[in-house]
Amino acid sequence: MAVDRELMARVRRLDEFELRRLLILVRGLLLHLDGPPGEQEPSLPPGLTYRQEEVQCGKAACTRCPHGPYWYAYWKEDGRTRKRYIGRHLPGEDLEEVAPDL
Repeated sequence: MAVDRELMARVRRLDEFELRRLLILVRGLLLHLDGPPGEQEPSLPPGLTYRQEEVQCGKAACTRCPHGPYWYAYWKEDGRTRKRYIGRHLPGEDLEEVAPDL
């Protein structure tokens, strides 16, 4: 399936903040499709705990903060607590229907 040219052009016009948000979204979708972390992603250790959080986007003009809730994975590594964004859904959960932008 080819990616729409207009979509690619719009992605190229995104600023750094928007690109990072897009990357987080794509990682979350891929994680959902690939299932829970395992051998295919050894950087996430076994024994994770998952937690939902609401986050501030940091934009001065945002009137919808906080956003979420989003799932995060937590684990201990070298005596420190580590955290990684998972997405709106945990792996294995059904995805919600998304209406296309018009």
